Amino acid sequence: MIEVSDVVKQYQLNKQQKKELQTTANSINAVNKVSFTCTPGKVFSLLGPNGAGKTTTLRMIATILKPSSGNIQVNGHSVANAPNDVRRSIGFLTGSTNLYDRLTPGEIVKYFADLYGMDATTFKQRKEVLFTRLGIHEFAKKRIGQMSTGMKQKVSIARSMIHNPSVVIFDEPTSGLDVITANSIIELIRQCKQEQKTVIFSSHIMSEVDLLSDELAIISKGNLIFNDTMQNFRQQAAGQSLTEAFINLVNAN
Repeated sequence: MIEVSDVVKQYQLNKQQKKELQTTANSINAVNKVSFTCTPGKVFSLLGPNGAGKTTTLRMIATILKPSSGNIQVNGHSVANAPNDVRRSIGFLTGSTNLYDRLTPGEIVKYFADLYGMDATTFKQRKEVLFTRLGIHEFAKKRIGQMSTGMKQKVSIARSMIHNPSVVIFDEPTSGLDVITANSIIELIRQCKQEQKTVIFSSHIMSEVDLLSDELAIISKGNLIFNDTMQNFRQQAAGQSLTEAFINLVNAN
């Protein structure tokens, strides 16, 4: 479970940044008192335009960034006071993750399994499940530097999930991928839901959001402007496409 309560992420501004933002303020809230809850067995989608604070929020949940104020609990552990416990229970996938070009998929995944202290038997079983599920066996002997974008993304997912986390964060996992690779990732997200994992999902592709989401939150200019079920969002769209409803809601705020 993920519980986000009145979270703020504030950044101090230098002179150049003030000029670029056309403001005299000394600081800016990238995330401003955001609250929501993600529960096991459901896909919670967090949406927002570029620069809205969406990725900042996900990175705070993943302990990559520290909240300026407020509280985030992951499976009962505070990201501020028990970050190592949080990291053990989450898998975080983002499109900006880099992989070491000279290693193979097996070597990459083994490195992260060792960081999590997995024993050899558990690692072997988990690796087989993920490599089969994601189709990595087909290119398992290739070096990362020889792989396509889609192959690298599959390895990134295996790296993120080798320790079988109960909470998984997917930040635009299908961005830039071909339809077949994107579909394999969508199926993986569905399987995570069936396994009663807590899933938080971010995407700019509304058809994926519609396909996967049980609950939906929308963030704009650092503020949470929608937090309800996906079914209620569809009903509120009232004849509009989901993309149109999203754009109109953001523009109205």
